[in-house]
Amino acid sequence: MGVKLNSEQVDIMKAAREFAEKEFSEVMQEFDKDEVFDLGLLRKACELGFVGVSIDEAYEGIGYSYFEHCLITEEFAAVDPGIGLATLYPAVVAECIRIFGDGSQKKNLLPKIIAGEIVLALAITEPDSGFDIYSVSTTAALENDTWVINGDKAFVLGGDYADYICLLALTDPGNPSPENRHSFILVPKETQGVSWKRLEGKLGMRAATAAKLSFSNVKVSLSHCVGAPGNGISQARALQCRINTMVAAMGVGIARAALYEGANYSKRRHAFEMPICTFQGIQSKLIEMATLIRAARGLYYEAALSFNDSKIDYGFTAMAKRFSGKTALKCADEALQIHGGYGYFDEYRVQRLYRDAKVVDLWEGSKELERQDILKTILN
Repeated sequence: MGVKLNSEQVDIMKAAREFAEKEFSEVMQEFDKDEVFDLGLLRKACELGFVGVSIDEAYEGIGYSYFEHCLITEEFAAVDPGIGLATLYPAVVAECIRIFGDGSQKKNLLPKIIAGEIVLALAITEPDSGFDIYSVSTTAALENDTWVINGDKAFVLGGDYADYICLLALTDPGNPSPENRHSFILVPKETQGVSWKRLEGKLGMRAATAAKLSFSNVKVSLSHCVGAPGNGISQARALQCRINTMVAAMGVGIARAALYEGANYSKRRHAFEMPICTFQGIQSKLIEMATLIRAARGLYYEAALSFNDSKIDYGFTAMAKRFSGKTALKCADEALQIHGGYGYFDEYRVQRLYRDAKVVDLWEGSKELERQDILKTILN
């Protein structure tokens, strides 16, 4: 039996859809072409309560669950995945503060993130280690209650305009347990020793800009550690599950948009004096797309509803992301096939959806680690 949304959740989705259709549609081609994002759009979304819905009311949030955040994500992605990602991703990074941060960090940062006054970026991936969190080599050495940070981070979403960087660093390299060698540290981007370079030429989701960050003897106080030192790996894994589920919701939004574009085009396009939607081959494509979308949505719904801050099903969230990524790719490909040669040109939205879909499949996280998590779910 599928998840039945209550009336409030239906209203949230409707409001998110209306906002995205109104605000994204006017600028999405420009943002994609120029690889830019307007922070004014983020602040509009904040004003209307779409950012940080899972943050507690004590910190000026709405206090919904992460499930509502994913519902908003799907609606935003169905209009423009890149803008949706740029708008909502800082709130996902804020989950690290919400769950693991101390009272001061929550009080000082969460209300400002929700209001759009500051932007938080996540820096885990490195040029050499890729998405392997255990191989993160950026160091943070503790000297007289001060962290001294050195290293490089790659593919940092929003890293070109973020105010704070939530950084995974190697803080205890000699610890016998790989699980306890890393920590998350908050670094104001304007701190001396932080430099950045904007990354350009992405295949898809080009409105969600990214940067490479370098840290050279960057110093922040001991209090900038998120939670107790040495807990970075478990925190990164918990955060990754939330990111996986958000990405799964994005994949469903992309697939849904692809189905809409394919179905509409098939009704307008005629061959042999008949709309091509009457052809069995086209109908088969549309039926399969709709079925895959329904299945992917069910997976991410269950994954998002299963979250518990103290217990997380890593395998289930990995399943949701993997299946949703494949669904987005499949639906975008089929929609482009339905458009034929026209779909290859940027005059048609399906071309952009095709590019955006690949990002969902490539999203951060070791494929091997994902497979191991899924196998544990199966075999335990």
